[in-house]
Amino acid sequence: MKVLITGGTTFVSRYTAEHFVALGDDVTVLNRGSRSQPDGVTLIKADKTALGDILQGKYYDVILDITAYTKEHVQCLVESGVRFNDYVLISSSAVYPETNIRPFTEEQECGANSIWGPYGTNKLEAERYIQEHVLNAYILRPPYLYGVYQNVYREAFPFDCAVQDRPFFIPGNGEMKMQFFNVSNLCRFIEIILEKHPEQKIFNVGNPETVTVKKWVEMCYDAAGKKPTLVSVDKSVNQREYFCFHDYDYELDVTKQTALMPDTRPLEEGIKEELEYYKDHFDSIYGRRPYTKFIDENPVSYKLKRVSGTIKSF
Repeated sequence: MKVLITGGTTFVSRYTAEHFVALGDDVTVLNRGSRSQPDGVTLIKADKTALGDILQGKYYDVILDITAYTKEHVQCLVESGVRFNDYVLISSSAVYPETNIRPFTEEQECGANSIWGPYGTNKLEAERYIQEHVLNAYILRPPYLYGVYQNVYREAFPFDCAVQDRPFFIPGNGEMKMQFFNVSNLCRFIEIILEKHPEQKIFNVGNPETVTVKKWVEMCYDAAGKKPTLVSVDKSVNQREYFCFHDYDYELDVTKQTALMPDTRPLEEGIKEELEYYKDHFDSIYGRRPYTKFIDENPVSYKLKRVSGTIKSF
């Protein structure tokens, strides 16, 4: 296939570009050229909001729009004069209001989410534009994406704490639920929908099972060969000061995804692979937040309570 990918230099878009190159596809990436490019791709160097006629008359079997965060991003690309058969938009589960009944289904009404704010409403506007203007468009709504090339300070935080033999501070009793999806599964599902062209156009994507904060931290420490000491933090402390996820307990219904792709990569396996990548790419994380600094400087803020476990020695 001839594939056009927006982005191509960091995390999801880079992994996706390399994935389709490995399949033997003719992959073009669209970005500003400010970072190194994946091997085997053709670069179109441009700002996606100022394309001019750079894509005029070009044809692609599919556009994989990984880096569209607003309606403008989608509109500029669709109206650039580019020709294509299929369009896959990577949206977000942030388009569901947190007041919806869980698990969220594709049929539920979308709207503002107080946790995600403009990020969610902008994604929703992008979805609505593509639905109105592109016939062969698929929309994928993932939960937390993780895996090789992760550049957000999420899994890397408990990895750091494990290596430093630090206890890990968790919100409340650690039972807040989170849902994940490995970037390799995302690419595999894109392959499936391009092959099968299902009538369903919007898919929640993610692991069928959720995991508690406590279990997720234990998995991250286990990947590093450690067992965490977990410390409960009172709800009065702002969770984002010491923890790498929002105070947001939710679950996606991925039944429609599972009907097409029954198996997803186990979370434990994906976390171990991400740690191996992180060991050699420590500087790949951007926006590294000072969680440990806050913890060390504000000990009186906590109601300290050991939840389980002891630090495992080397």
